[in-house]
Amino acid sequence: MIAVHDLFLLAGAGLLAGAMNAVVGGGTFVALPALTAMGLPGTVANASSSVALLPGALASAWAYRRDMRPVQGVSIRAMAGLSLAGGAVGAVLLLVTPEAAFDLIIPWLLLLATVTLAAGPRLARALARVGLKAGPRVVLGAQFFLGIYGGYFGGAVGLMMLAAWSLLTEADVAELTPLRTLMLAAANAVAVLVFVVSGNVSWAATLVVMAGAVAGGYLGAQVGRRLPAIVLRLLVLAITVGTTAIFFWRAYA
Repeated sequence: MIAVHDLFLLAGAGLLAGAMNAVVGGGTFVALPALTAMGLPGTVANASSSVALLPGALASAWAYRRDMRPVQGVSIRAMAGLSLAGGAVGAVLLLVTPEAAFDLIIPWLLLLATVTLAAGPRLARALARVGLKAGPRVVLGAQFFLGIYGGYFGGAVGLMMLAAWSLLTEADVAELTPLRTLMLAAANAVAVLVFVVSGNVSWAATLVVMAGAVAGGYLGAQVGRRLPAIVLRLLVLAITVGTTAIFFWRAYA
């Protein structure tokens, strides 16, 4: 049985995480610590977090459905398919990765996301000025690897997508956010199936977080559609810097 105060902690974490994923991403960094606080091992907490946040991501994608635009003219269905395939690969990699190695790898991936996101628009404009533009193959290849990242570690995958896309297009964060919610859900969907089949989910805690995340995901999408692009970008950068610092401290302090 989960104590009453733990129920409120998990539901509140799910609500906030779902809203964060809808607006800027990074919801795992609320859900994961809450699940870890319940005494779950890191890999089980990570898998449980991915399962709990998937319905919220789907709710956000539904709320954003009329605002989605392709990246560089690439089919949204093709990008979703590669996200699904990559998510399956990433989930299997997580299950075979030792927990110690997992903790050491993640901070560097987050640092890459932070630097790319911060410099993305400027780099995209610089590449365009010299005549270098990302074609459909580059976009599709990048999306497959982003799907692997999402299946391997759900944390900040939405931020990683925004970071990569900002190099491939001059669209602002507000324009890319609706598509991010769908690709986030796609990357996690097959990974979630793998985690469930492998028995790496703590269902009691997961269902409580999930309930909060569904509500937070839908409500957060309503807020995200109204925020100015500069506010979204600053929020994204603040979250990536903060979470990167935390994970480096955890891994190497």
